[in-house]
Amino acid sequence: MNIIEAIFLGIIQGLTEFLPISSTGHLTIAGKVMHLISTKNSHQWTAFIAVIQLGTLVAVLLYFRKDIILIIKDFITDNMFSRKKYSLQSSNSKLGWLIILGSIPVAVIGLLFKDFIEGSFTKELDVIAISLIALAIILALAEKIANFKKDVKDITILDSIIIGFAQALALIPGSSRSGTTITGGLFMGLNREAAARFSFLLSIPAVLASGLLEFYESLKFLDSSMFVNLLISTIVSSISGYIAIGFLLRYLRKNSTFIFIYYRITAGILILILLYLNIL
Repeated sequence: MNIIEAIFLGIIQGLTEFLPISSTGHLTIAGKVMHLISTKNSHQWTAFIAVIQLGTLVAVLLYFRKDIILIIKDFITDNMFSRKKYSLQSSNSKLGWLIILGSIPVAVIGLLFKDFIEGSFTKELDVIAISLIALAIILALAEKIANFKKDVKDITILDSIIIGFAQALALIPGSSRSGTTITGGLFMGLNREAAARFSFLLSIPAVLASGLLEFYESLKFLDSSMFVNLLISTIVSSISGYIAIGFLLRYLRKNSTFIFIYYRITAGILILILLYLNIL
């Protein structure tokens, strides 16, 4: 991998991490096309993806810095100093609990199936193509039946757990973390912007944990040149990710997710055709 490739992959990661079109899927396709992925280095490629996700984590932390500070402040106050019952806690403190509870499913499932997720099967383009199409259909269904009445402050414990299980589906390449969680949010009655906002906040524990773990485990694969490329990709992903967050939140205030649904279906079908023709 050279610096230009590292920058390109960083841009893809940042933009597609937050748009509901699958960062892992797009990175894997790019990696296959650029001949950066093989059955011999599948674990290393998974580690690379997880580490540059830390760049998009930085984007979330910067974009929602005021919200995060208030959540942490009120959570500590209501649970460590005042020790209030959950029903009496502030909305920010409750949101802290909802993020914690919603993060449990992906943590448990991710650890249980870690070897499988890092294996070569989850890098297969046909798996990614089918996931792109399948999630698009489910998201379209959510758009059709959702009532869009709830805001972030209206999210319940049950909502957060169900959205958390939806986030766990993002372990399947091509499904998209933001795509699955936004879909889960819509099914639970959230409006589009609220579903996206909670999706981004919910990503913080999962991305932080997986990124740090994979970074630690990938140290044995890194030489000085790889470290530089990894750092560049991570920085670029944080910049493009910050831009993507702002764009998606503004877009979803007035628009549906159908543009992404059409894109996913088109991309999935195109991949399957190219695979059938032995071009990919």
